[in-house]
Amino acid sequence: MEASELCYLSLRSLGTLIQRQELSPVEATEVVLDRVEKFDRQLNSFITPLRNQAIAQARAAEREIQDGHYRGPLHGVPIAVKDLYYTKGIRTTAGSKILSDFIPTYDATVVARLQDAGAILIGKLNMHEFARGATNSSSLIGGCYNPWDTLRVTGGSSGGSGAALAAGLCYGALGSDTGGSIRIPAAFCGIVGLKPTYGRVSRHGVFPLSWSLDHVGPMTRTVTDAALMLQVIAGHDRHDLTTRTAIVPDYTASLTGDIEGARVGIPQEFYFEQLDTEVADSVRAAVQTLERAGARVEEVSLPLSKYAAAAGRIISLTESAEIHEKFLKTRFADYSPDVRAGFLVGQLILGKHYMKAQRLRSLIRQEMTAVLRRVDALVTPTVPIAAPRIGQTTVDIGPERVETMWALSRLTRPANLTGFPAISVPCGFTQGGLPIGLQLTGRPFAETTILQLAHAYEQETTWHQRRPLF
Repeated sequence: MEASELCYLSLRSLGTLIQRQELSPVEATEVVLDRVEKFDRQLNSFITPLRNQAIAQARAAEREIQDGHYRGPLHGVPIAVKDLYYTKGIRTTAGSKILSDFIPTYDATVVARLQDAGAILIGKLNMHEFARGATNSSSLIGGCYNPWDTLRVTGGSSGGSGAALAAGLCYGALGSDTGGSIRIPAAFCGIVGLKPTYGRVSRHGVFPLSWSLDHVGPMTRTVTDAALMLQVIAGHDRHDLTTRTAIVPDYTASLTGDIEGARVGIPQEFYFEQLDTEVADSVRAAVQTLERAGARVEEVSLPLSKYAAAAGRIISLTESAEIHEKFLKTRFADYSPDVRAGFLVGQLILGKHYMKAQRLRSLIRQEMTAVLRRVDALVTPTVPIAAPRIGQTTVDIGPERVETMWALSRLTRPANLTGFPAISVPCGFTQGGLPIGLQLTGRPFAETTILQLAHAYEQETTWHQRRPLF
């Protein structure tokens, strides 16, 4: 198999070849590392490649598998993680100058679980500084560039994860999502991004942005691959008291393609307002595809969702300002201007405003809970626009001109406020060749449902099979 084909295999397909010993973990690892060296100068998706360590891990995995000690679908598979995940003995910068020399003494729980499953860590991925941004334009090593058009943003803050996957530089990645930071780059880079339920996956050893909004999740090229990664990282962790003891189901068992009778809700307001025409057309077509596959579509009402962006911003700014209080006093000049400005605004928010935002959050959660008793999932756009140009501060949506940053997380924030699971999958491309994302939001701890729907849609389409010119 040619390297250009091998690098774009799904995680599952690669894992199967490795299990059967038809392909060596060393060969797979060398293929993607060679691509990192060849193409990442154009993308800037890796902060710290780990070539020597990764090859050593791949050789160890090869020996284990040959000796009959196969650990599962991720054994010998090269993955990478966003650079806010602690990695023992490997610097973890959070995309910042402040942490540029920080070397953790332990692994994040999810990193440890991936390595216990036999995954090969090939590097740490670029990200918007301290995860405080949706473009990935501010980072220790500079911005990240979209493989579909390197003049455009990848989305953030997990932009390195999105770019690396889209360009065939790894087979799976971890992102983090506080206001949409897994789903936005997934939509802009044409991949799958899953934000699990709050409490489903441990955040121990993950540098925080906002304690009550942060989520950890997988980013992959297919829905099945996202399910396989979630299977490994999900579950209670005694080091993270927010994780639930709920049983972790078999996430791939429901990926049959059968969604006959599934009920999907289309919000009448907010989500389908102020959309780019091409995004709106692609999402409507996706809804029709789900309907043809057997889903029952009905309109639902979520009028409070329009307040999610404001409430989420107040909560995240307040919590992140507290997290960064020490650094703001001692390393003020080492922040990027846009990131520093956000934390300073957070210091000015009054307690009564924070509490009002939390009350509004409760009302939004109650409203969405009531709707999700009637339907199995909500179907919406992920982002109202395709990837904007780097440095573009405003965007035209129909007759209106809006701030780019406001537009990026407008439709993803409700799932962070509620803590409900949400997934973004590719559902089309603009005439200019830019990916468009479809978002599915489900009930708490019902990741199986949104994975089932997303997989069924994926099987009916070929969007996930398209590749950028890398």
